Amino acid sequence: MTSIFDPIADAYDSWYDSPEGHVIFNEELLCLKQLGCDSTKYWLEVGVGTGRFAKALGIPYGIDLSPEMAVIARRQGIAVQVGSVEQLPFPASTFDGILMNLTLCFIERPELALLECVRVIKDKGHLIVGTIPADSPWGKLYIKEKSEGHPIYSHAQFRTISETIDLVKKAGFRFQKSQNALLWEPNSRPPGYTKLVPGAVSNAGFVGLLFAAD
Repeated sequence: MTSIFDPIADAYDSWYDSPEGHVIFNEELLCLKQLGCDSTKYWLEVGVGTGRFAKALGIPYGIDLSPEMAVIARRQGIAVQVGSVEQLPFPASTFDGILMNLTLCFIERPELALLECVRVIKDKGHLIVGTIPADSPWGKLYIKEKSEGHPIYSHAQFRTISETIDLVKKAGFRFQKSQNALLWEPNSRPPGYTKLVPGAVSNAGFVGLLFAAD
C-alpha cells in the first residue's frame, strides 16, 4: 500500500517546525479545540498523517493510507493502522468521536468514507472536519497550484463550506457549528496574535466543522 504522501512524509512533518508552519499549526489546533476536540473520550483521527494534531489533542488512535506517515505518527505515541478510510478496520459503534482534519479533500470516495465514520461512531458521538474552503484566499491559491501540477494539491478536491456541509449531512450527520482560523492572506506575514471567529466567514483559510451523529 502506497500513498502520494510517502515520498514527502519527513518534509511534511518538519514543515510544522518552521516559523510559518508553527503559526498555522497553532491556529488550526486552537480552532479544533474550540469545537471540543480535546476531550479525554475515545477518539479516532482518520487521515492522521504524522500524528501532530492527534498528539496535541490527546487522540490515541489513527488510521492513514501512508505507511511512511504512520511510522512518524507512531513515534508520537499514536496507535496507527495503515488502511483506507473507505473501509475502516473497526467494529461498529467503537468511538465517541472522529477527527477528519485536512483529509476529506483527498479521499477518492468521500461518501463511502463518511458512511464508514457513521458506522464506527457511537450514538450521540461527534465528527469534526477541518477543511480549506475552496472559495477562500487560501483555497484559491491551492487550486491555482493544483492547476499547475502541484504534486499533492493535484490530487485534492477542494470544496466550499456549503458543499462540505451538504456532503457530510448526506451521510447522516447533523451540522452543529463552525469555527474559523487563518484570517490573514496566504504568503503574507502572520499577525502576532491568534484570532478565531465562529460562524460563516468568507476569508477564513481554515474552518472546523462540528457534526453530531444522532
